[in-house]
Amino acid sequence: MAGRETPERVIQVRALTTHADFTEAVNLQRIIWRFDELELLPVRLFVTAKKVGGQALGAFDGSQMAGFCLAIPAIGPGGTIYLHSHMLGVLKEYRDAGVGRMLKRAQREDALSRGVDAIEWTFDPLEIKNAFLNIERLGAIVRRYVLNQYGASSSPLQGGLPTDRCVAEWWIRSARVEAALGGKTPDHSRAVARISVPFAIDSLKRNDPAQAREIQKRVSGEFLDYFSKDLAVVGLERTPDAGIYLLGPWESE
Repeated sequence: MAGRETPERVIQVRALTTHADFTEAVNLQRIIWRFDELELLPVRLFVTAKKVGGQALGAFDGSQMAGFCLAIPAIGPGGTIYLHSHMLGVLKEYRDAGVGRMLKRAQREDALSRGVDAIEWTFDPLEIKNAFLNIERLGAIVRRYVLNQYGASSSPLQGGLPTDRCVAEWWIRSARVEAALGGKTPDHSRAVARISVPFAIDSLKRNDPAQAREIQKRVSGEFLDYFSKDLAVVGLERTPDAGIYLLGPWESE
């Protein structure tokens, strides 16, 4: 599949096919999220996903798996078939090497080859770096917010907060996505509302969880209010202190 050369290494993305591949993806979950065993996606799920039309992809630096993603087939309203990208993780030392974007590109290429039009996944709206990739670099939009989707999480990265999630919709044949993958900034001109998330939230999760929870409550309330008015996240700006979601009307292309 895809490959990318950096000054220090060449990263290759390929399908995961063996039990050894799947076992290593499970091990990466332990390293990246520090999940308890109960929350790990097991080898059997990777095997099943591959058999029923899902995707299991890995990014490799030589023999080292630097990241992986797993998607399963899903059925939307009216019987529409799409892919639900359930998990994508990248080792910390590779997170500035574009590995996440490479994995998403490979997901898209495979989906397009099979006639799929859309890929969805969830992400934590408080994680601005990830949100920026999803919205600005990949061209996803967001119209849904789910309160505490996964219940309590053992990952210390969650900081004990409820697992609130935005649902990213990636319309992989759209002009918006083509432009974003080509390096163009998505059009923000139709944005009519903003939601600000301070970068200090990461520190607050560790040092002041009560304040972190208050910020999460405020953010969730604003998302739910704007989505009830048929607005969508169409952009994300970053200032020195915060990430700012931009919301406006959106229609499928």
